[in-house]
This record gives sequence, structure tokens and C-alpha cells, in this order.
Amino acid sequence: MSEKDVPELRISEPSKLPITRRASALRRLDWSALIGVAPFFIFALVMMVAPTVALIANAFVDQQGHLTFGNFADLNTPEVTGAFAESIRLSAASAVIGAVIGLGLALTVGRGIRSTKVRSIVMTFCGVASNFSGVPLAFAFVATLGRLGLVTVAIKAAFGIDIYAAGFDLASFWGLTVTYLFFQIPITITIMMPAIDGLRRDWCEAASILGASSWQYWRHIGLPILWPSLLGTLALLFANSFGAIATAYALTGYAVNIVPIVLYAQIRGDVLHNESLGAALALGMIIVMAFANTIYLILRTRAERWLR
Repeated sequence: MSEKDVPELRISEPSKLPITRRASALRRLDWSALIGVAPFFIFALVMMVAPTVALIANAFVDQQGHLTFGNFADLNTPEVTGAFAESIRLSAASAVIGAVIGLGLALTVGRGIRSTKVRSIVMTFCGVASNFSGVPLAFAFVATLGRLGLVTVAIKAAFGIDIYAAGFDLASFWGLTVTYLFFQIPITITIMMPAIDGLRRDWCEAASILGASSWQYWRHIGLPILWPSLLGTLALLFANSFGAIATAYALTGYAVNIVPIVLYAQIRGDVLHNESLGAALALGMIIVMAFANTIYLILRTRAERWLR
């Protein structure tokens, strides 16, 4: 074999290989899609990232602009610790009650109603009700369950029962809990419905053929499958309730000592005005809500394996 018959081996220069890979990766990018989602990222940067950075910066300065950790030391006061305890109690109560009632309704709609039209109506209502909050929701409950509300007057006229004389008060812990349930229950139905649809009917039929009762099916099959989704829903409902302020402030004013109202008093109040302390309060709220949302995301990822 002559030298002309030997194929020539060409070895690329090592320094040019990474550049070639980067160039091919850039060519594979869908620039039209990136341009399409650019407004969302800009909005998130302006409305979420920038305010959070400013909030963290304000939490570590005093009213004169000097660096300090005193704002976090001021959180250890009876008013602030009591507000955090009341917010946790309120969020836990509305989350647990909303999840239990919502799960029951979701099971009724998902397993008991075959009509797609009825399910569509229920899910549409849940989508609207889960976003109905703030001042309109507070006004609706005042008109319904206030001292002269429609339901209050109707109960007194029909049964002679004055719910306010019996101890109920809309501007109280339980009054605020009942109000929060209006959007907590629809959120539960919306989140749990895909998980309930993931329960295959042949699983129930197989359990029945093997001699399992309805209670045994739900105890050993149904509830274990729904459990991660339910725990994730509880975490999301807790975070949703913990950060709500418009409904609580419009309904109770300062009657209920929760963190969002204390925060509002520190930032916008005339007497307790201290924006740096308010920033420290807000940072504490962000930590609590981020922890709850992280739990929700982890549990949702685990629950999605049953939907595949």
C-alpha cells in the first residue's frame, strides 16, 4: 500500500471544539419563543425580583439608613410574635377545614357525577370563586353574615336565633376563617380533581373482586394515592391564607392581630410607621410562605406519578 492510499487523518484543534458546541447550541435555540416569553420575564423581574431585593435591603437598615440587625430583634415583641401565632392558627384552621370540605366535594363531583356539563360548570365556578377575594369578598360577607346581613336576618326570623347573641362575630377569628373558606374550598377542588381523576375505576373493581370493602379500598388504595396531593394542597392553602391582607383588613380592620395587618400598620400607619421593621416583617412572611410553597411543589411532583 502506497502512501497515497493511506487516508489523511485530520484532528480538530481542541481549542475550537467548545466554540463549535456553543455555536451549535445557539443555533438550536428557538429565538422566536424566547422573544415571545421575554415580556413575562421582564414583568417578573420588575414586579417580583426587584421588590424582593429592595425589601431585603430595607430589612437591614434603620430609619436613618444605617446598617443594623435591630429590625429582626424588634420582631421578638409580644405584638409581633402574637401576630405570627395568630396568622399561623388562622391559616392552619382555614387550610384544614377548606381541604376537608373541598376533598369531600371533589370526590362527589369527580366520582359521583358522570355528566361532563355539570363538571364543567362546577370547575368554572371554582375558577371564579378561587380568585374572588379582597374588598368585594369582605363586602359580600358583610351583606350576607353581617349583623344586618341577609342570612343573619333570615335565621333570626325563621328560627328566632341571633347568631351574634350566640357569640358569632364576622370581625373575629372564626368570622375571618369562614370568609377565607369561600376561596379555600374552590382551590382545593381545583387542585384535587386531577388526582381524583387519576384513581382508575378498575382499581376499585379489582379490590371489590378480591373481597375488599369500600372502606378498605379507600384506606389502603384511594387515600394513600391522594395523600401527597392532599398534603400539598394543605401547604398551598396555608400559604394562600397567610399572605392575604385585603379581605382581613376590609372585614376586621385591626380587630384581628395577624401579620399582614401589623405589616400594613408599620408601612402605611400614622402611629406605628416604621418601614424598616415592616420590611423585616415582610421578609419573615416570605420565608414562611416560601417554605409552604416548597412543600407543595415537592408533594405535587410526587403525586404526579399517579397521573401518568
